[in-house]
Amino acid sequence: MTYVIAEPCVDLLDKACIEECPVDCIYEGGRMLYIHPDECVDCGACEPVCPVEAIFYEDDLPEKWRDYTAANVDYFNELGSPGGASKVGKVEADPQWIKDLPPQETEH
Repeated sequence: MTYVIAEPCVDLLDKACIEECPVDCIYEGGRMLYIHPDECVDCGACEPVCPVEAIFYEDDLPEKWRDYTAANVDYFNELGSPGGASKVGKVEADPQWIKDLPPQETEH
């Protein structure tokens, strides 16, 4: 695992990070975006463009969002490694606990 997308992304889905990713490893779920741990090349291009600071290097992930490391892995349990998010589009495969989160307040 390299970079992790955490709670500030839930219900925001800004997608600026998708535009910056040179390897197309950021996938869109129903409620948030997910970084594929095996496809990410650690370039870090996604982190500074996130408007809500939801992307962290795994070692820098705040303790309160530690569960999001597992969420980013679990999202790909059935999806596997398609080799690029643009090939598959939006996939409503959010882990159940993400689906169960209350709606998040988003400021646009």
